[in-house]
Amino acid sequence: MKHHHPNPDLRPEFWNDIPLEQLTKPEWEALCDGCGRCCLLKLEDEDTGEIAFTNVACRLFDDKTCTCSQYALRKQLVAGCVVLTPENIELNAYWMPATCAYRLRFEGKKLFDWHPLISGTPDSVHEADISMQGKVLAEYEVDIDDLEDYVIEGFE
Repeated sequence: MKHHHPNPDLRPEFWNDIPLEQLTKPEWEALCDGCGRCCLLKLEDEDTGEIAFTNVACRLFDDKTCTCSQYALRKQLVAGCVVLTPENIELNAYWMPATCAYRLRFEGKKLFDWHPLISGTPDSVHEADISMQGKVLAEYEVDIDDLEDYVIEGFE
């Protein structure tokens, strides 16, 4: 499969074997597939630690582009937002989506063929029906006390 890299700051196939802590900032950012699943509100079972994803997204999530509308300021605007880094991936991988490149790499697994780094196009995550594009409610549209009503079954 041909890999396309429009960004000269990215080393060839860096996602395969370079340890996360050795990635450059552009490489780290490029690992994100743009699915938006990490921006979904989640519920954690206090007894089992199991994570349930909802179809309710952070108020900063733009479901047309699957991006954060305030990416540079996200941590200041949303207190619970996690700015993922190689240093904190170990603490956060458990709640990341099972399809997430950061989690996959942390667990020693390969990226899926639909990942934009492999497919060569950012649209592949949407075409594979992985992204949350057009599938979410904004958190300000939902009563947070009713979040359990918005759990996505069979989603991880």
